[in-house]
Amino acid sequence: MATTTEKTPAAPGVVATESNQAVPAISLEKVSKTYRSGQVTTTAVESIDLEIRQGEFFSLLGPSGCGKTTTMRMIAGFEEPTSGVVRLSGKDVTGVPPNRRDVNMVFQSYALFPHMTVAENVAFGLKRKKVPAAEIRTRVAEMLELVELGDRAKYKPRQLSGGQQQRVALARALVNRPSALLLDEPLGALDLKLRQAMQLELKRIQREVGITFVYVTHDQSEALTMSDRIAVMNKGRIEQLGTPAQIYETPATRFVAGFIGTSNILTGTAQRVSDTLVRIDYGGDQHVLANTPQQMSDSGLVITVRPEKIRLGKDVPDANVSRIRGTVREVVYLGATTHYTVRTVDDTDIVVFQQNSSDASNLADHGDTVWLSWRPEHSYVLPG
Repeated sequence: MATTTEKTPAAPGVVATESNQAVPAISLEKVSKTYRSGQVTTTAVESIDLEIRQGEFFSLLGPSGCGKTTTMRMIAGFEEPTSGVVRLSGKDVTGVPPNRRDVNMVFQSYALFPHMTVAENVAFGLKRKKVPAAEIRTRVAEMLELVELGDRAKYKPRQLSGGQQQRVALARALVNRPSALLLDEPLGALDLKLRQAMQLELKRIQREVGITFVYVTHDQSEALTMSDRIAVMNKGRIEQLGTPAQIYETPATRFVAGFIGTSNILTGTAQRVSDTLVRIDYGGDQHVLANTPQQMSDSGLVITVRPEKIRLGKDVPDANVSRIRGTVREVVYLGATTHYTVRTVDDTDIVVFQQNSSDASNLADHGDTVWLSWRPEHSYVLPG
């Protein structure tokens, strides 16, 4: 289980001290969740150890059914773990009901009250807590300014766009000043352009309020855009935990390499060519070079290379780089980039992302024979 002593912002209303900075905002200790239906037992989450730091934007990322939403619901208290302990700011809250946990949750469905104004929606939780009216007005106004809806206080939800409604739901959750905010795929109902804009807005808001955000998503680009750290989940387990750059550039498993972005997987038996390099030969002057891994396997290596690291051209590349020959099968023009799918001589498809520029003289057409090349450090050898 990772620990940290890094200094991060305290939640609003919390005085930062050496002691509370060292305590994780959320920690899970050997947490599992199983469901039983008749004689069948299904494991949704299996023995997770996890620490989420104070004030960080943390994402649980994975495909449908990987256990990420179940994990969040156990943090919120909507589900109880079958085994293990859930702690919030160091306090054991296992078995504590949701309304007594210092967290709030935002869902994909905004669940705004249609008969109330924006300001009344945001104030709803404060009124239930019997907060004085003057303080409610102040806090609601502050939250609406934060989400840039100060001029929409008297509007009804139906008068707002989808993105504005999402901001109201966010303001309603934040106005209660929780120690952590849990967001379950909150942007899933928005169109692509608005979703991308809201990603930046969420990160801005999180940075300004300084509290812990825990974000559940199956969208890799969302997680990479917003997160300080990401836990990639698969089949109820955490496959890798790290920063966006760590997970993208140095995936821990083949699943992570394939799930995060686009990755080309190459396999073969490698030979040492120097103290620092290994080579997989594919015949006909074709080979892949990689930095020597810590452990060599007689059964071969699994190498991943990202599409944007690969150069595509008609001329034979130098021997000091990886080079593979193939035939262009697909060409997709996307404005800033062109995506190529190249079928190699051993019937492996390799995807290449090439930046479009005014001097791009090595563009290829469908059916062309091309060479693909990349530097040895871009051949990442998957552990194990």
